[in-house]
Amino acid sequence: MKQHDCSPLEDYIEYPEAEMLARSKVFYQDIKRRHSVRSFSDRAVNKTIIENCLKAAGTAPSGANHQPWHFVAVSSPDIKKQIREQAEHHERGFYDGRAGDEWLGALKELGTDANKPYLEHAPWLIAIFSQKKGGISEDDKNTNYYVHESVGIATGFLINALHNAGLATLTHTPKPMSFLNKVCNRGDNERAYMLIIAGYPADDATVPAHAQVKKSLDDIATFL
Repeated sequence: MKQHDCSPLEDYIEYPEAEMLARSKVFYQDIKRRHSVRSFSDRAVNKTIIENCLKAAGTAPSGANHQPWHFVAVSSPDIKKQIREQAEHHERGFYDGRAGDEWLGALKELGTDANKPYLEHAPWLIAIFSQKKGGISEDDKNTNYYVHESVGIATGFLINALHNAGLATLTHTPKPMSFLNKVCNRGDNERAYMLIIAGYPADDATVPAHAQVKKSLDDIATFL
C-alpha cells in the first residue's frame, strides 16, 4: 500500500506540567471574560486584525481537510444596511409568533427583540458560509464531509481569535438566513451558517445576568 505524504511534527511544543497547569488556568480566566454584547461602538477596527482572526479560523480541523467554509467580512455601510433590513424583516416574523411561546419565553431573560441596530453600528459583520462541495483546491468539486461539524469548529476558532485580539462579539442567526447568499453574492453551493458581529463594545454595553450563569464542571463533564 502506498504511504501518504507526511512531514514531521516540528512545531509542537511540550510544556512542563506546572506550566501546562498555569496556561490552562490563564486561558480559562481569559475566555470566561468573553461575553455576547448587543451594543457596539462604531469605532473602526483595523482590517488586518480581522484578516489575522480569519486566518486563525482557517486552521480549524475539518472532514478530509476540505475546509468547507467561506467567510465574508463586511465593513461596507451599504451592505451592512441591507443585512440589517433583511434580518429585521425575518426577525419580526420570528418574534411575532413564528418562534412559538416556549422559544420566546427562553429568550425573554436576554431581553432580545426584532430590532438589530448593531448590524449597522458595529464596524464588522462576518457572514460564515458552509460549502456542500469543494476540496483543498479552489476549483475542486468533491463532496465535503462533516460540513456542519467542521464549520462549527472553525466558527469557534474565529470567536476565540476575535476575543483574543480584544474585540467583543455576538453570534446572530436570523431565520431564514438565505438572504445572506444574495447580499454577499454567494452561490448555490454555499449555505449561510452564522453571522458574527465584531467590534469594540459601546461604553454603555451590558451583559444580561441570565447570560452570566454557566453550568458547573460537574454538570457539563463526566470523567470515566
